[in-house]
Amino acid sequence: MAGIAFVLYELLSVVRHITGRTTGFDLGIFEQVVRNYAHLNTPVSELKGPGVNILGDHFSPILAALGPVYLLFPGPITLLTVQAAAFALSVVPVTRLAIGTCGTRLGGILGAAYALSWGIQSAVVFDFHETCLAVVFVAFCVERLYRQEWWAAFAYALPLLLVKEDLGLTVAAIGMYIVLRGPKKLGALLALVGVAACCLTMLVLIPHLNVYGQNTYLGHASGTVGNPLVRLIMPVQKLETVLMLLAPTAFLALRSPILIIALPTLAWRFWATNPAYWGTDLHYSAVLMPVVFAAAATAVPRVHATLRTALPRYSGQFHLAIGAWCVTFVVLLSAHSPIGELFRAAAWRPVLSSTERGTLATIPDQATVAAENSLAPQLTNRTTVYLFPEYPTQRLRPDWVAVVDPPVRGLAPADQQLAAIRQLPALGYELTDRREQVSLYRLTR
Repeated sequence: MAGIAFVLYELLSVVRHITGRTTGFDLGIFEQVVRNYAHLNTPVSELKGPGVNILGDHFSPILAALGPVYLLFPGPITLLTVQAAAFALSVVPVTRLAIGTCGTRLGGILGAAYALSWGIQSAVVFDFHETCLAVVFVAFCVERLYRQEWWAAFAYALPLLLVKEDLGLTVAAIGMYIVLRGPKKLGALLALVGVAACCLTMLVLIPHLNVYGQNTYLGHASGTVGNPLVRLIMPVQKLETVLMLLAPTAFLALRSPILIIALPTLAWRFWATNPAYWGTDLHYSAVLMPVVFAAAATAVPRVHATLRTALPRYSGQFHLAIGAWCVTFVVLLSAHSPIGELFRAAAWRPVLSSTERGTLATIPDQATVAAENSLAPQLTNRTTVYLFPEYPTQRLRPDWVAVVDPPVRGLAPADQQLAAIRQLPALGYELTDRREQVSLYRLTR
């Protein structure tokens, strides 16, 4: 099952890249970071800005572990392959746990439903993120929690502190679970380590390494507080996200204490003022998927036992009903899911043609380039890439500028991009090549 999942994830992400659908934000950013790690340099991402240390943006030093792999196989597809492998690997503990609690048939269905869950697919289709590594550790951790292998769960939880700063709260929640179900001292220690690490990274390390001397993402949690409960549940998009999290497993996860591990991630997302965190798009729900499915799998025996007592006549059909629900949900979701799109011709149709790639190929290796967001990941493996239209400026003029002309709306509005293109001659750039919609400018003075 994990092997099939890997093929689907890899196919989805690689097809998106070779057809020109990946972007600088965020595949290009992460490639710049891993490329610097591979050459033992400071993890700078020029797409975020000149000299910007990514550890001052998000604290993810675990990405350094990808450096040796990137050194052997340099290129964005390496990152996409690592992500596909990480998500596929997480299928193993989730399915193994589900089979152990629900039997081979229903456990296999739950494992397949997890592999095809919307949270995982949304992350795969949004380029690359360090979240994929967190998903693996969380998946193995919850399996060990259910087996009451407390020290193993402790060991799987600790690396989360190196994946991203907010995961310290998830580690603390894992510690609280151990306090409730296992050795209290071990759980309390893990909870304290998680909270301390979160405070250290968010309040000390990130501000120290940030170019502005502050944690810029803390601003996403600012604003008028009002009624805290209302802020956590409104607008209705937040409730829709919770519904989508619980619905794939027929809300069985609500019957398992493992679900408390998902609460910190939901809390900070819903408390934030940035609407991008609230919904089901992007990669923010991927780390919740193994928690929800593991919780549902561990709840099945408990619910089944209750049914045998209360409604013995219908208890024999319980596994069949849950399996049918999961299969139906996956089938309905697949019609408009990213993996479902692979079976449509449009997904294979290039948005960046071979001719346009030929234009980008004329840029020399090791050159400096200001590139539009959709072109950036085609260049980050061999050049130093800044974001257009933020650059060029009078202070920083890369050797080359690669733009989509006429511009389309990306990170910057089309009219802003068009104005920046018109300013290029005044900054000393000359149009050297134009094929289809990609134009290339070179600094001549």
